[in-house]
Amino acid sequence: MKKLLIALIALVTVASCQNLTELNRDTKNPEEVPAGTLFANATVELFDFMVSTNVNVNNLRLWSQYWTETTYTDESNYELIQRNVNGRTWNILYATVLRDLKEARKFIDADPLLSDENRKNQLAMISVLEAFTGHLLVDFFGDVPWSDALGSDITPAYDDDASVYQAVMDKLDAAIADLGGESGIGDFDLIYGGDVNMWKKFANGLKLRLAIRIANVDPTKAQTMANEAINGGLIASNDENVDLAYTSSPPHTNPLWVDLVQSGRNDFVAANTLVDYMNDLEDPRRAYYFSDVTDSLGNPIGGIFGASNNYNEYSHPGTMLLDPTFPGTIMDYVEMEFLQADVAARFDNDMSAAETHYNNAIRASILYWGGTNQEADDYLANPKVAWGTAAGTSLEKIAMQKWLAMYNRGFEGWSTYRVYNAPVLNNAAEAGTPPPLRYIYPVDEYSLNGTSVNDAVAANPGYDEFLPIFWDN
Repeated sequence: MKKLLIALIALVTVASCQNLTELNRDTKNPEEVPAGTLFANATVELFDFMVSTNVNVNNLRLWSQYWTETTYTDESNYELIQRNVNGRTWNILYATVLRDLKEARKFIDADPLLSDENRKNQLAMISVLEAFTGHLLVDFFGDVPWSDALGSDITPAYDDDASVYQAVMDKLDAAIADLGGESGIGDFDLIYGGDVNMWKKFANGLKLRLAIRIANVDPTKAQTMANEAINGGLIASNDENVDLAYTSSPPHTNPLWVDLVQSGRNDFVAANTLVDYMNDLEDPRRAYYFSDVTDSLGNPIGGIFGASNNYNEYSHPGTMLLDPTFPGTIMDYVEMEFLQADVAARFDNDMSAAETHYNNAIRASILYWGGTNQEADDYLANPKVAWGTAAGTSLEKIAMQKWLAMYNRGFEGWSTYRVYNAPVLNNAAEAGTPPPLRYIYPVDEYSLNGTSVNDAVAANPGYDEFLPIFWDN
């Protein structure tokens, strides 16, 4: 928490001093925002976007069918345009996160006081966040500007989604090779406080995620990447999760608190999709995922996905999510264990190892949410959950339990559904379809970069929100 407060104070200080110093500014020698401040701001913006449940920004808890809505139902029926959700996603990732990282990179390159070791590690940390953001853009939109993005060309061409993934993976490999020693960035690193070894684990974890993303379209490459990532070292416990700490009072509370508590609104209830699966499995996380309304047996009640639901009749988001200091998470130990279960089952045909990683992931998720080892033991002994008896193929078992565990990470819940084509999700009550497979391009792109975006659409026959990303095969 201390490192978050220090860096955020720096961000606020820079902003509040701008007006006061304007009269004394030497316009021929403008001041430069410190690279650390830019790095911290990019981190906060990335996490806030991923964590948010604001319907104008991020509706992926709805698209993953973890929650559904009450009065307003457009977002749980996959409407993007009216609130410009796709446009905000585009702008946050390009104009805020990637631009801040680009500017930070310039200042680090030019800083004569940095040692070679510090410079190398700080640039590598920037590369990891750039790679993370690049894969988000592809996973949302498919083909996107990348090689020409944020340059002097205000109408950048779109790169093929597979080629962007390759560029991202190359960037990630270079960062992994460079990470080692001391970063010197200190408290401006809001995730790991400048710990380079942890950044290497983060980078390897992202590499493993990307390996499984491409496993259906390039299994040989995916297996090589996965083995390299595992051998390089991964997040090894919930204590090593890629988290951002939040404060107990505005303006740096968890965005969930802003929308669920501070807003005074009652927009979300549990979705019947998730609740029905969890009730059938007698999942112990129900007591932590949901609160308030239950049936006569104490089980949560889910609203019809995509319909208008009465807030007082259905279960609400759990109390942990109402804490303003609840950490934001973009990658965790639970995900790493599920991905390793996939590698063991898919590539190694080692079902014993797959079962071990599967069990580790489930146990870690239950413990993270506040459950006990006994509850984990009982759940894993349930024939509907146990590796040897649960329904489906090995990858379908992994998909079901990973989707359940990604409850607070809507993007990865939606991505899990796309990677495995499982579990089976409901058709939205009004839209009549399961979740879309991509975001469509923002309206602003058609007016500001029309030739390039139309070329991208033309290169993807059948382009709409149900056209799969290149790896979704």
